[in-house]
Amino acid sequence: MKASDVMTRAVISADPDATVLQAARYMLQHHISGLPVIDKAGRLVGILSEGDFLRRRETQTERKRSRWLEFLMGPGKIAAEYTHSHGSKVAEVMTTDVHTVSADTTLEDIVELMERHRIKRVPVLQGNKVIGIVTRSNLMHAMVSLARTEPKAAKDDSTIREKLLAEMQKEKWAPAAMTNVVVRNGVVELWGMIVDERQREALKVAAENIPGVKLVKDHMVWVEPTSGLTIEPKEDVVTH
Repeated sequence: MKASDVMTRAVISADPDATVLQAARYMLQHHISGLPVIDKAGRLVGILSEGDFLRRRETQTERKRSRWLEFLMGPGKIAAEYTHSHGSKVAEVMTTDVHTVSADTTLEDIVELMERHRIKRVPVLQGNKVIGIVTRSNLMHAMVSLARTEPKAAKDDSTIREKLLAEMQKEKWAPAAMTNVVVRNGVVELWGMIVDERQREALKVAAENIPGVKLVKDHMVWVEPTSGLTIEPKEDVVTH
C-alpha cells in the first residue's frame, strides 16, 4: 500500500501568521494533535504539534537551567528556546524541519520515517503542494480495514503445516532446524528447542495467524545457551 491509499485528503492547516492561541483552539475543535503550516503561496513551511505547546510561558513551563549550563549552551540556543516558549505567532513556535513523502511512498517507508524521527504525522506533497497527510491514526485505520478481509482457511492439515514451516524458514529468529510441527484437525503442536523464551511467543503467533488453525499446543523446551541447561515446560501451553 502507498500513502495515497491511506492519507487524509482534506488537510486542516494553519497560517504562519495566525496566533498560537488560534492554532491551539483549532486543534482542539477538530480533535487533531498537529497541523501543517502553509503560507499564502500554498507552500509547506512547518508543522505545529502538541509538543510545541509543552514549554510555554502561559503554563509557566519554560525551561529553567542553571547559569553554568546556560553559559555552556551559549546565547543562541537559549534565545531560540525563549522564542519558542514566548512566541505569539505560529511561525515563531512551529517546527520548520518537516519530513514529507510523496503519494507513491510505501507504508513501510512511511513507518520507518516515523520511527526514525519519532514523528506522528507526515505531509504528502505533489511538487510543492500539500495533497494529504498520513498520521498514525491513518495507519491504524488501514490495519483494521485489511484485517476485515479474512483469508480463506486452509483445507487440510498438511497445508497448515507447510505454511507454518515456510513462515519459519523466512524468519531469522525462528529455530526452524530445531522445531517439529504436527497438525491434526486444525490443532498445531510445536515440538523442539528454543534458546530464548521470546521465540516461544513468536512461534505461537506465527501459528495462530495461519487461517484454519483452531488451537496451538506448545511443547517447546528451553535450552539455556550459556550452560546448556535444559528446562522442561511445567505444562503444555495451549492457546486458542
